[in-house]
Amino acid sequence: MEHPELWENIRKGDKNALRNLHRKYFYQMCLYARKTLNGNEGLAEELVSDCFIKIWENRKKLEIKSSLRFYLFFMLRNSIIDYHRKARIKSGELTEEITDPGSLEEFNEQEEYARLYSTVQKLPEQRRKILKMAVFDSLTYDQIAERLHISKNTVKTQIARAYRFLKESLDPKDFNLFLFVRRKE
Repeated sequence: MEHPELWENIRKGDKNALRNLHRKYFYQMCLYARKTLNGNEGLAEELVSDCFIKIWENRKKLEIKSSLRFYLFFMLRNSIIDYHRKARIKSGELTEEITDPGSLEEFNEQEEYARLYSTVQKLPEQRRKILKMAVFDSLTYDQIAERLHISKNTVKTQIARAYRFLKESLDPKDFNLFLFVRRKE
C-alpha cells in the first residue's frame, strides 16, 4: 500500500494527515470529476470534498489494504454515479456511462495535469482569466482585450507574465505538458 503511515495516522484521528492526503489528491480528483461531469467545476469540488469527509467519518471502519489513491478515486467514481442516478431519476433521462479512473500510468498523467492546474490557480485572477481565454478558448489578443475592456498591450503583458511564472514554477516536464495542452486545444 502506498502511504501506509499516512493512512494509519488518519485512522488514529490525525487531522494533519488528512490535510496532507487532501493536498496530495484534491486537484487530481477534481480534474477527473470535472471531466466526467461535463466541466461542472463546483459540483466536482463538492463531490471530491464529500469523499474526504467520508474518509474521515469512516476512518475507523475502513480497511484499505492496497491503494489509498485507487480507493479515493473509486469512492469518487461511485459518488459521481450516484449523482447521475439521482439526476436521471429527477429528469427521466439516461446519462452516459462513467469511465473508471484508469491505470497507474493514467494516474501519473493526471498528477501532472493536477500540478499544472494547481500552478495556474496561483496566478492572479485577471492574469489567470486572460491565460485561460488565450490558451483554452483560443482567443486572439484583440478578442481578449475587447471582451475584458482592456488594451491589447495589457493582454500581451499579462500573458508574458503568466508564461514566465509557469516556467519558473513548474518542472520542465510539466511546463512542456502545458505547451502541449495549449497546442491541442
